[in-house]
Amino acid sequence: MGSFGIWELVLILLIVILVFGASRLPQLGKGLGEGIRNFRNSFKGVDKEIEGKTKQR
Repeated sequence: MGSFGIWELVLILLIVILVFGASRLPQLGKGLGEGIRNFRNSFKGVDKEIEGKTKQR
C-alpha cells in the first residue's frame, strides 16, 4: 500500500463526512483519541509489569 496524497485524503474526508455527518465528526474524533490513549496506557502497564518481574529475578 503506497502513501496517500492530498487528493486521496480529501476524498476520504468527504466520504467520512457523507457517511457520518459533520455534526458527529467531533464525537468520532474524541472516541478515537480515547481509544488510542487507552491502548497506549495498557501497553505501558504491561511494560511496567514485565520490568518489575525482571527486577525481582
